[in-house]
Amino acid sequence: MPTVVNHTMSPFEWAMLLGLSVLWGGSFFFAGVALSALPPLTLVVLRVGLAALILNAALPLAGIRLPRGRDVWVAFFGMGLLNNVMPFCLIVWGQTQIASGLAAILNATTPLFTVVVAHLLTSDERMTGNRLAGALTGLLGVAVMIGAAAFADEGRPLLAQLAVLGAALSYALAGVFGRRFQRMGVPPLATATGQVTASTLLLLPVALLTDRPWTLPMPGATVWGAVLGIAALSTALAYLLYFRLLATAGATNLLLVTFLIPVTAILLGTLVLGESLEVRHIIGMALIGGGLAAIDGRVLKRVRRRPIEEPGRYQGRDI
Repeated sequence: MPTVVNHTMSPFEWAMLLGLSVLWGGSFFFAGVALSALPPLTLVVLRVGLAALILNAALPLAGIRLPRGRDVWVAFFGMGLLNNVMPFCLIVWGQTQIASGLAAILNATTPLFTVVVAHLLTSDERMTGNRLAGALTGLLGVAVMIGAAAFADEGRPLLAQLAVLGAALSYALAGVFGRRFQRMGVPPLATATGQVTASTLLLLPVALLTDRPWTLPMPGATVWGAVLGIAALSTALAYLLYFRLLATAGATNLLLVTFLIPVTAILLGTLVLGESLEVRHIIGMALIGGGLAAIDGRVLKRVRRRPIEEPGRYQGRDI
């Protein structure tokens, strides 16, 4: 069944999107702990590899079999390349040269790329004025939340910034590319499993050649706990929600999650770690909320209808 044109998400889909933002926002915490003892590519391989083991074990429990056809596995490898291998490597390399705040802002351009890519490559997720305005407003909100310090480094390399923008474009392409799994009749659990399995096969040789993980000291229990968290929660469970949302809400709506990730990360830091909530965070959240509302469209529709409906409500009543 094709995605509804400019689909307005249901409350349940919004709840899944919020849950996905929490899972992916938590990945920064897990990664911060794990990277104290593991090289980036080794962590990425452990992340997708353990997630693949978890999801492959879950398939029989759900009564689902992983497809074996050539076409579907070509699609799995294509999705793994676009959604994991390319963006993970580009972001990891980019963050070795630019600040994480700037990287987060550049990554938050994903919905902008998605609006354009979906308009060009699909027939049922067309660009509208409110979608483009909402994406720009949300991006502004992310920039305000992170603050001016992200732009302060005058010597930041242009190539590193382009790498993170390339990752955002890759995510946008993956969102549109991944729609094919619904047409192929592959359920979300099998799609998530196939993608992370293919990603593991693609990334493992690269990590073995570059990091030589067998030469590293054995990490402690805390690091392994973080690795398990990022694999089980921020990857296995997150991609199950990702493909479920992609099948019902479309790529443009799904990738709004990149606006919500900074919000959930800051709120988690405030609630769990006791970090301070600043005025710019509140302003940024308000802008992001306005951008999401514009893309969702329901509030604007009600505002537009109101001048027409209001006079009729009071006809025949005494003043």
